Amino acid sequence: MSWQRDNVQAAAGYLRERIAAGDNTPRARTLYEGLLEVLEPNRRAARLQREAHAAAKAAVAIKVERRARDRRRGADRRTIDLGSPTGVERRRHDRRSGRDRRDRPA
Repeated sequence: MSWQRDNVQAAAGYLRERIAAGDNTPRARTLYEGLLEVLEPNRRAARLQREAHAAAKAAVAIKVERRARDRRRGADRRTIDLGSPTGVERRRHDRRSGRDRRDRPA
């Protein structure tokens, strides 16, 4: 398995030389980083953790923004008495006033 590691190290060295010579293309940089991740698995785990953290942070920001936008503040329809939709109140206003219904004879 050492020949495989040697080949990966040689490829990473070649890309490092190309980058140092001025080849700053995203493809060369990505390939170099990928080869380093093959050589050091901890590097890949750290990258994945950083990406997951950034994604979770962005998701929380979006959720907070959405919640603030969708919330009805102050003008909530349940806190304002708009009255009857037909304009005429069907219930009697004095329906509970008068005699106590609990004390009626049986």
